[in-house]
Amino acid sequence: MHWITTTHLAVTWMLVGLIWVVQILVYPQFSRVAAREFPDYHFAHCFRIALIVVPPMFVEAATAAWLLYEGMRTTPFLISVGLILVVWLSTAVFQAPTHIRLMRKFDAALIRHVTLTNWIRTLAWTARGLLVSMTLS
Repeated sequence: MHWITTTHLAVTWMLVGLIWVVQILVYPQFSRVAAREFPDYHFAHCFRIALIVVPPMFVEAATAAWLLYEGMRTTPFLISVGLILVVWLSTAVFQAPTHIRLMRKFDAALIRHVTLTNWIRTLAWTARGLLVSMTLS
């Protein structure tokens, strides 16, 4: 297996695992933080999660672009690349603005919103993992 293929497959599944941890463990815990402590807690969360998730997201996109450049054009792979766009768009439209608002104050409705809309990324990344596995394994 070509190293780009291996890297792409590995980083995609790493992101799948991470998004499920965020969806099932991290976001539900937001509601358990005291309102007065929440802005600091949430800022620390956003800073630290960005250190973990942003580099692999760029590696995922870059290796997908490389595979496209090398001629990878199977339908499952092309759909999986489209799902990268879904993840990034959902992040820009839903997650990032909501997290910015949550850095200011505790808001139970916004926590529900960020948790609910995160299902878009959770399901998109899960589908990516399956599609990439079908294509590249």
